[in-house]
Amino acid sequence: MFVFAASDKGGTGRSVTSANLAYQRALAGDDVCYVDFDFGSPTAVAVFDVPTAPRGTEGSGLHSYLEGTIGEPARFDIWKLTEHPVLRNKPNGAGRLVLLPGDPSGGEFATNQGTLRRCADLMLRLNGEFDLIIVDLSAGRSYAVEMALEVTAQPEMRGVETRWLVFHRWTRQHVIAVHGLVFEKHGILEAGEARGHDKRVLRDAIRFVRAAVPDPESPLWSHVSPAQIAWMHKCQEELRVLASEHGIGDSRVLGSVPLEPVLQWREQLITEEDVLSTQIANKQTLEALENLARRLTDDMYWGQP
Repeated sequence: MFVFAASDKGGTGRSVTSANLAYQRALAGDDVCYVDFDFGSPTAVAVFDVPTAPRGTEGSGLHSYLEGTIGEPARFDIWKLTEHPVLRNKPNGAGRLVLLPGDPSGGEFATNQGTLRRCADLMLRLNGEFDLIIVDLSAGRSYAVEMALEVTAQPEMRGVETRWLVFHRWTRQHVIAVHGLVFEKHGILEAGEARGHDKRVLRDAIRFVRAAVPDPESPLWSHVSPAQIAWMHKCQEELRVLASEHGIGDSRVLGSVPLEPVLQWREQLITEEDVLSTQIANKQTLEALENLARRLTDDMYWGQP
């Protein structure tokens, strides 16, 4: 199964959340591949703490492969290459966790038939090798998004299950922006239909993830005044109404990740040790990531709202 991770803006938590989902699924025993299609800013390597290539790998990443300058993109075995103190020892029962990095000097580029053929060939091979492939796309209406839509509409890819996660922060501006990315002119649905996708099927394959959602009842806000708490509750209700009006209400949301200081200050994987031993991360954050990772392939949560 492929899960494409998209967002209208940068700073939505798309990459760090997607990396955490890949990590959680590998912990559960799945063979997982993380594909860094964020061509403008391929920094997934840094989230996985691979020190030799914090912004990808020069000349051997996905950008080079898709342009045809190399025959096969680089692969990083995270369990072996990471300097993360927890990930260095692969847990018993964990599946593979492999990263296909980008090129640090890449950038957005238009596609041609050769690019599409190489992309489709890579995706088909990954689909035969891994249980779950998470593709981190560039933000906005990017060439990366267009390539994903084009390739998944190819006849050879139509038997491959694909799902889309669209990330947004829990603010008025982000709700409006992510509605535009999916529903408005030149959005994912219209662009997908133009490339041969069934619009209804594609719509049913899209779910939303709310990131950095503040909880007024959280201890994080225990110091604020009653007036501020009342204002936060009012904002929450207004945002729920706005999201519903824009087609991304609760029935279309696969999960929410709470406002988490660790993710705000240092985009990283959240482990049990971060919650239980060092106590730098909140239990609610880890639980949210575990639930979201499980729901990726759980039809009870992904099914028709």
